[in-house]
Amino acid sequence: MGSDVWSEWLLHTRHANDPAYGQVVQSVVEGYADRVLDGAQLGVGMTMVDVGAGDGLVAFRAIDRIGPSLRVILTDVSAPMLRYAESVAVRRQVRAQCIFHECTAEDLSAIADASVDVVTTRAVLAYVADKKSALAEFFRILKPDGRLSIVEPLLQEEAFYARALRRRIEDRSLSTDRFMTLLHRWKAAQFPDTEDACAKSPIANYSERDLLNMVRSAGFAPVHLQMHIDVAPSLIQSWDVFLQTSPHPWAPSLQQILDEQFTDEERQFFEQMVRPTVESGKNFTIERGVYVQAQKPLS
Repeated sequence: MGSDVWSEWLLHTRHANDPAYGQVVQSVVEGYADRVLDGAQLGVGMTMVDVGAGDGLVAFRAIDRIGPSLRVILTDVSAPMLRYAESVAVRRQVRAQCIFHECTAEDLSAIADASVDVVTTRAVLAYVADKKSALAEFFRILKPDGRLSIVEPLLQEEAFYARALRRRIEDRSLSTDRFMTLLHRWKAAQFPDTEDACAKSPIANYSERDLLNMVRSAGFAPVHLQMHIDVAPSLIQSWDVFLQTSPHPWAPSLQQILDEQFTDEERQFFEQMVRPTVESGKNFTIERGVYVQAQKPLS
């Protein structure tokens, strides 16, 4: 089937190839998908486009909800993920309801103007450099009164944290903490840590307000946005899983960072500092995301 950065992350790195943790992740992302579909307000006989469909989670849960009358178009920039999703469609015996297009979110030219009822995404626009063009394409393919329902992660704060660590260790007026230096090395490998890098990074150069303004500028009205911030104990309590996962498809795993950027002694010191917290279950994480539902006006 082949692989690329997207399929490697979705099918392997996201859950560290750990079946038990994979079930935990699956339960979480199913919750995201269901909220997207609640906002989509699908009905019998509709056509839905799932942009950046990945493993087809949103599309197939939509079919489960509506039944055989729903037509679903799955698009993705990743050929391996499209092939994977098609194999799932065959296994689920819903292949006849599905159309697959390999394309970017900014170029949905295979789909006609005003031809679909609903457009959905789940963690797609975050990785799109030209979000305005993608939203313009969503607007173009929707019928008048068609609906947009999306959920996107907000990763800007992670980049701001990496930038703060960089400023702290570069400030010669302050004493340098050894662990903080290693912490910055880890975070900077996964998120941009300078103002210029943040401005150029699709995952770090937008906030919820920016996304709201882009949706409105594309022509959608009305628009409803909900920002969610969840502070909770980490779902990961295994050191091996913690090492092998990464926060997004473009980020190396902590294991890879330790292998490539840390000395043996630094790795041992870092593990002594971090591992007890991970395995204690007292490691808290902050998840930030934004749900948007919007309509294309009738005229």
